Amino acid sequence: MMGGEGFRTASAAAGVAPDKAASFNDVVREFMKGLLEMSVEFGRGCRDVVRQSLVTEDSFLVRNFGNDSYIGRKIKVPKDNVLRRLRLFNEYLVPEDKDPLHAWSVILSVFLLALAVLSLSIEYDTAIPVAKNVYIHPPSADRIILPDGRYMAYREQGVPADRARFSIIIPHSFLSSRLSGIPGLKASLLEEFGVRLLTYDLPGFGYSTGSVHAWAALRYIPDRLAGAAMFAPMVNPYDSLMNRGERYGIWEKWTRKRKFMYFLARRFPKFLSYFYRQSFLSGKHGQIDQWLALTLGRRDRALIEDPIYEEFWQRDVEESIRQGNAKPFVEEAVLQVSNWGFSLADLKLQKKQRGKGILNLIKFFLSGSEEEYTGFLGPIHIWQGMDDKVVPPSMTDFVHRVLPSAAVHKLPYEGHFTYLYFCDECHRQIFTTLFGTPQGPLPVNNTIEVEQTPLDDIQVQEDASTQDDFKTDSDIKVFYN
Repeated sequence: MMGGEGFRTASAAAGVAPDKAASFNDVVREFMKGLLEMSVEFGRGCRDVVRQSLVTEDSFLVRNFGNDSYIGRKIKVPKDNVLRRLRLFNEYLVPEDKDPLHAWSVILSVFLLALAVLSLSIEYDTAIPVAKNVYIHPPSADRIILPDGRYMAYREQGVPADRARFSIIIPHSFLSSRLSGIPGLKASLLEEFGVRLLTYDLPGFGYSTGSVHAWAALRYIPDRLAGAAMFAPMVNPYDSLMNRGERYGIWEKWTRKRKFMYFLARRFPKFLSYFYRQSFLSGKHGQIDQWLALTLGRRDRALIEDPIYEEFWQRDVEESIRQGNAKPFVEEAVLQVSNWGFSLADLKLQKKQRGKGILNLIKFFLSGSEEEYTGFLGPIHIWQGMDDKVVPPSMTDFVHRVLPSAAVHKLPYEGHFTYLYFCDECHRQIFTTLFGTPQGPLPVNNTIEVEQTPLDDIQVQEDASTQDDFKTDSDIKVFYN
């Protein structure tokens, strides 16, 4: 084995000194120099190829865009005029000791820099204002307890129940609450027509508890609210319309986001909670068309930008998302795209079909009963804005073909929100159509009824004089009919 002394001797014999041995850094440095030299030579070679291929007299560019080509002859005179005028600018603007090309490059750079600064300033000034934070207000709703133990929050407007000529119940739409009702409706108009207006929070929305699938509980509301009007039959026209989407052109007018949300609600509803938490459950306010992926017309766009509507919309959303739970919204979205077991055609007034067979025929003749009718017996009114992009007129045309007896009120130049929201004259026209001439609330009937309190076994044993002394003013109750 060779030792350290032998190794040094061998290195010296080879003619390589230890202090001059090539290090790794030197190798990398030389490699980079060679790479740069090769890159420069490669660029020069590419330049020569371009010159020989494109700049020669027989190249494509020279033949089609050169001075002797058709295009070159056409632009030669304008080009000479521009160059002559630029020379005049050079004489007055560019110093004599400066190269015109260098001077104009500096001027152009300064101009582009100033333009960029101005564009950033304008963009900052016209930027969308910072979104307001959602504020959850203290509880202020009246609630009733349903037989299954759930709470239903409601709001009552107009005349009292015992003096109301008409009672209206308005269920709110998606991402809304009992506070919506008819936005901007004045109490004086309700008093003039004798109307009692009731709105309520859907289960899971606002201050109501429970799941939105518990629809059976809604039938108790009229009894709990002291004789409110019966609920109108609910129908879901979207399912029957979407099967004919290509025919009526509704699907094509939807935004891509709305189509995507519809697909998720039909196929993968669990993913909706992610999008809801990124929008109206994020703690920030936004616009209704962005959150619900709506296409709005010109007048609807102007309405939602109004400060009065903005204040109403933000307060309504804050009440709707009070519980901070995405589950009710997901279930509501699934309900809106599901088949509810009946359709618009079920509202059409028609004779009830008797069962087939001899037994049913004999039963009909023996019973002597009159023919029965099915469907909705009352009037149906539809107000359709002709500039409505959310529910286009083609949808109303389809509904009118299914229900020919429905009265369709076509509103020129009106959108989806403009006729119902914050329009005093529109509200008066709607009430006049529904209720006729205003007659005010019902008169007060000061009828006093005495309610006898039953006596228990101990009171029965007392004499008549003691019984007379036992009656107090609390046994007399006044009812106004």
